[in-house]
Amino acid sequence: MIIVKLLGGLGNQMFQFATGRAVAHRLNAELLLDVSAFTHYDLRRYELDSWAIRARPATPEELTRAGVSAAPPTFVRRLMQAAGFGLPMNRFQEASFAYDPRILAVKDPAYLDGYFQSARYFADVAGLLREEFVLRAPVDDRNAEVRRKIDESGASAVSLHIRRGDYVTNAHTAQYHGVCSLDYYRRAVAHIAERCPAPRFFVFSDDLDWVKDNLHIEQEMVLVDANGPDSGAWDMALMMACRHHIIANSSFSWWGAWLNPHPEKIIVAPQQWFSGATHDTRDLVPGDWVRL
Repeated sequence: MIIVKLLGGLGNQMFQFATGRAVAHRLNAELLLDVSAFTHYDLRRYELDSWAIRARPATPEELTRAGVSAAPPTFVRRLMQAAGFGLPMNRFQEASFAYDPRILAVKDPAYLDGYFQSARYFADVAGLLREEFVLRAPVDDRNAEVRRKIDESGASAVSLHIRRGDYVTNAHTAQYHGVCSLDYYRRAVAHIAERCPAPRFFVFSDDLDWVKDNLHIEQEMVLVDANGPDSGAWDMALMMACRHHIIANSSFSWWGAWLNPHPEKIIVAPQQWFSGATHDTRDLVPGDWVRL
């Protein structure tokens, strides 16, 4: 089996799951999820249950086998080893923010620990991921109405994501991540408008009041307010239904854009992903995306 540690918001969890799926698929192994970090993590919760993924949370016993939780008493260890359960599992710790090619040498069983924010980790299972990252529950009327507008817009539908929230209110997060400037969004809108006739921008944000007061563009905007803060996957499903994308420095809109299967999509991403960090982001943004 392959166990992958989950931490962070929905976008981070999807990166971790996707890497686990790629490793498990290569090794023909079962994929399990370590969700134990959310027990004492008030800022985020486990969100992958909104998607129709083929994986389950690991049990405490399975985490013990992985060497994650406290080691069991000696006699229990002997019983587990006699039953063929090795302790601990192979542990893979991400070496840096950039793609770590050592992932290809991981053997079954293994425990994966990292953020894995690069499509290079899971490009070979893209089709499988698009099958699993679909909503588990039936779509409600409000989301169906927004989806109808997106579908009617066809090739003119553009998702535009403005991430604020803790990027603004939390001092540490604000310094670390920073927010994309209005100038970035104006340049991104202009880039799309030059290549897409009569674009219609579907705007996703955790602060739509700020958007109303500050984002002024000539093109039509549809402010998407169908979902609350606990329904992130539903907003992401609407994002990926758009033809083109303007993303924030956020793993959330990264996934909304990447999951769009249309081969002619235009995706605009910020040149600077982190404000106060020096991570190597060369593997984060795919080469065919436009960085402004």
